[in-house]
Amino acid sequence: MMRHAGQKTRKIRRGRGGRAGRRWVKTVTTDSTFPPKGLFTRDAQTIARALASKRVSPKGAGSGLRMLSFFINRAGHQLSASRRAELERAKRLMKTRLARARRHTSRSTH
Repeated sequence: MMRHAGQKTRKIRRGRGGRAGRRWVKTVTTDSTFPPKGLFTRDAQTIARALASKRVSPKGAGSGLRMLSFFINRAGHQLSASRRAELERAKRLMKTRLARARRHTSRSTH
């Protein structure tokens, strides 16, 4: 591109891969787990309990925690402050459960 003296260049902002306005997260799908419809609109304890269950997260609570983080990141700025706070509370509950389960497992194996 040729510039003349005193002329500014225009910079076009693009995401990774050069696809403006598209995000990789939109294309992510999963066949292994399906949380119940409307789960993420419930209270923190219900969310944590459901995502930790084997029916929703066959690979364990860690998988449910990743699912919750993915949902929070995917929703982005569209989440209200109160909803985000409730989801973060569910995340803390799940982390506590996961840590407790790991402590319990490490004691029983030694």
